[in-house]
Amino acid sequence: MSSELVINCHPSGGIEIALLHDKKLIELHHEKADNNFAVGDVYLGSVNKIMPGLNAAFIDVGHERDAFLHYLDLGPQVKSLIKFTKMLLNDPNQKIWPIKDENEPDIEKTGRIGNILNRFQQVVVQVSKEPISNKGPRLTSQLSLAGRFLVLMPFDDGVSVSKKIVKQEERMRLKKLVQSIKPQNFGVIVRTVAEEQTVEDLHKDLLDLTRKWEYLCDNLKSAVPKQKILGESNRTLTLIRDLLNEDFSGIHVNDQFLQNEIKTYVKAKAPELEKIVKLYNGKTPIFEQLGVDKQIKAAFGKEINFLGGCYLIIEHTEALHVIDVNSGSTAGKEINQEENALRVNMEAAAEVARQLRLRDMGGIIVVDFIDLKTPGNRRKVYEKLKDEMSSDRAKHKILPMSPFGLMQITRQRVRPQMNIIVSEKCPTCKGSGEISSSVVLLDEIENRLKYLIHNMNMKGLSLSVHPYIAAFLTKGFLKSKRFQWFFKYKRFVKINPMNSFQYGEYKFFNSTGEDINV
Repeated sequence: MSSELVINCHPSGGIEIALLHDKKLIELHHEKADNNFAVGDVYLGSVNKIMPGLNAAFIDVGHERDAFLHYLDLGPQVKSLIKFTKMLLNDPNQKIWPIKDENEPDIEKTGRIGNILNRFQQVVVQVSKEPISNKGPRLTSQLSLAGRFLVLMPFDDGVSVSKKIVKQEERMRLKKLVQSIKPQNFGVIVRTVAEEQTVEDLHKDLLDLTRKWEYLCDNLKSAVPKQKILGESNRTLTLIRDLLNEDFSGIHVNDQFLQNEIKTYVKAKAPELEKIVKLYNGKTPIFEQLGVDKQIKAAFGKEINFLGGCYLIIEHTEALHVIDVNSGSTAGKEINQEENALRVNMEAAAEVARQLRLRDMGGIIVVDFIDLKTPGNRRKVYEKLKDEMSSDRAKHKILPMSPFGLMQITRQRVRPQMNIIVSEKCPTCKGSGEISSSVVLLDEIENRLKYLIHNMNMKGLSLSVHPYIAAFLTKGFLKSKRFQWFFKYKRFVKINPMNSFQYGEYKFFNSTGEDINV
């Protein structure tokens, strides 16, 4: 399976990123130019409220709404982090490497947040969930600095390996390697992409992370509350860091500065893939040229077609998302209804998994599959959906299909759901729901024709209109409206009926076939 990233940079500063697998759109991300609360950003926050009933605190990090920090998100070593923060803020010459002997005891899992934090206390926090709807960011004080192969966690001294690395020998090799090179009083998580990597690659990644920690500490020494002290890499580099592998065949970007930035990053992390970073200079927008726009319009909306006449209906409510599977025009084509339902459900499972990633739908999702009588067939659909979602980087859990054909999914939500409006404003009524009368339309066309002939002295004009309007303009030949124009303006206008035009839509063209904007 070949993968590609298509990056569309807007003049306003926003960036759209499309991930394609075998030319098929799998993920779509939008990075705003002013996104100051991205997942991974680290702030020096100030405790605004302690909520004993929720066992949580509201932290002021500069967002219009206070951020939420639950007791379970403090992390076992939060007392050590608070102590270390005070030391850096009070003494700028304090060394930036936490000493294990100076660590505070871990907090209890069943403790109360009022025993740890006080109002107006300063605390270092990290964004774990971006602001969604009318909610502020969600925070954690268990800091983690992510690299390509490793994740560095201060005040923790353990080493853990991703569960997706299943070979026991490889897990032991990676664990021993990391234990031999990691700094004291820092925990490390070995990511899935570290499988089969050399000690040199792991050590280089670890050095990058320790430099990031030094940068965080230097900023913390002079920080004031609500200040960002470490920003996560932009969404583009984060995606490349998490996804880049030998399956990638191209990274296409339409901005020279970003292309150089990506090329530098890829050269440092995977030099053999530097050549796949390509600058797009075409006049046609990059998403349109590479077929992304068309896929976006087909993949977003209430109704999604797949497998010929089958389709999904996707509805969003305040509490959950609902997906209904419909066989459509394929119903009744098979002799065995159970086999037909199974075939549709298996294809629907693949499309549901794609839609969840594409729209970044989170929370509770209920999928209403076509009813299956056989428990074995329901199990097949369940296994198919699990397999399709195995490549989904968001944490998720799937429950087996019920006898009613319902399957429940919970999926991690850390960013607002991707919502794209694919319907277009009617060119005839401009969204008002009303159109001008035919008489007014003809007067408008004639006034523009008069302007083109008298004011711009244009010759060889042609007019493209809806077939109904074209028939009216040419009806009666010598008595037609077109001949009236000929006698009045001494110019012959060619009338072209266009089936694709809306009723009130029309365009003038010059002698070379170019559209004339009047």
